[in-house]
Amino acid sequence: MLKRMPPKRRRLGLTDYRKRLKLVKSGLPRLVVRKTNNQIIVQVIRSRLGGDETILTITSRKLRDYGWRASLKNTPAAYLTGLLAGLLARGKIEKAILDIGLQTPSRGSKVFAAALGFRDAGIEIPLGEEILPDEDRIAGKHISEYYRMIRESGLQTTQFSKSDESIYMNLEKHFEEVKNRILRELSGA
Repeated sequence: MLKRMPPKRRRLGLTDYRKRLKLVKSGLPRLVVRKTNNQIIVQVIRSRLGGDETILTITSRKLRDYGWRASLKNTPAAYLTGLLAGLLARGKIEKAILDIGLQTPSRGSKVFAAALGFRDAGIEIPLGEEILPDEDRIAGKHISEYYRMIRESGLQTTQFSKSDESIYMNLEKHFEEVKNRILRELSGA
């Protein structure tokens, strides 16, 4: 008797089909959040017969248009990308479900920061409060503290460039400025 070979994406460990089926059966659009080495990607995808329909795709690179000068892959950037996606998705969807793919869910991660930003834009998304990052982490306080500690100790690092000094000394303030600009410009969206 011939054994049927599993689908290629399952063999390669790229798709958990059981989890995906549960998300598709919910009937809700999926908020898909992915991290890369350079940025955060937030998509709103609706499952359709014959293939998925992408309603919206926003990457953290779009934050540059709103004045964001810090890293595009940190927790504040993830939150702002989720907020931006949520504001742009208003009117197209009212409720969504989070799809983190094969990423291991860990408390306070960038994935949940993006989902919180999406929810703060006014779109209903079920999230457990215990898994969300706290306000200080979302604003980047931990990054500023680490940057100050490195500067005070005189350690050499390539993690922060010289041109970013004013941003990382007070990342919380920069975060609030960009967040307010996004909200101001997209309040009618």
